[in-house]
Amino acid sequence: MIRTAPLRRAAMLLGLLALLPATPAAAQPGPPARAADWAALPRPTLGPPRAIGGTGLGCLAGGQALAPEGPGWQAIRTSRNRHWGHPATLALVGHVAGEARAAGLPDLWIGDLSQPRGGPMPWGHASHQSGLDADIWLDLRPKPRVPAAMREELSIPSLVRPDGLAVDPARWTARHATLIRIAAEAPGLDRLLVNPAIKRRLCADHAGAPWLRRVRPWRGHDSHMHLRLRCPADSPDCRDIAPPPPGDGCDASLDWWFSEEARNPRPRPPGPPGPPPRLPLACSAVMAAP
Repeated sequence: MIRTAPLRRAAMLLGLLALLPATPAAAQPGPPARAADWAALPRPTLGPPRAIGGTGLGCLAGGQALAPEGPGWQAIRTSRNRHWGHPATLALVGHVAGEARAAGLPDLWIGDLSQPRGGPMPWGHASHQSGLDADIWLDLRPKPRVPAAMREELSIPSLVRPDGLAVDPARWTARHATLIRIAAEAPGLDRLLVNPAIKRRLCADHAGAPWLRRVRPWRGHDSHMHLRLRCPADSPDCRDIAPPPPGDGCDASLDWWFSEEARNPRPRPPGPPGPPPRLPLACSAVMAAP
């Protein structure tokens, strides 16, 4: 004999579940962020460009490649296959290089943007995942045009003293401030990361300048600046972080970077690594595309 009561209860439960709202697609987990898998994808997807997710957990559809050379710039270390980005990022590079050239500065060396389909990288960056980041080196020495293969192994000096407390006066010039200002004033820029000692020098020379709000201190970045764009209008799945706080940033928040806590952070307690974080659901199609 078939017991109908359990079947009725199961049917009622399924009916109640059907009345619940579905989980939004944006909240559903996507593919795991395994850096090796994303780095192994040699080409971008076809179709319109879209930045997906955030710069620290995202991917890139329809990425476009930065040319190895352009007016005012030369891409370096192109063998890494990390010169892909949203068209807005390529336009940002061209804008900064053009403005720098008009100001009498030499060609700029352009470092990493993103991988062909974005995503996490096995080494070098925790961000640069959604095609909206670009590294521009703060090297203002003259640069003759040479083949890209000759720009793989470069020695780029730091602009910061070994103690990390100030810029190196033998290398820092007003032209470096000019380049950073040009980049910080670029349309669509969200923020620009430089070493805290560089930010400190900019504050000493340009306190109160509106463009300083976008120049934020971060570890490393002693010989290059990291440019990050806001989400483009054509990328509804893109996620911005909070904008920089008001003001020029020449305050106690900058002083903290020179404190003992910031300069010698406590090591993380040992423990087994957890599972890799999950990328946005839309990145599943990006990874699976031919």
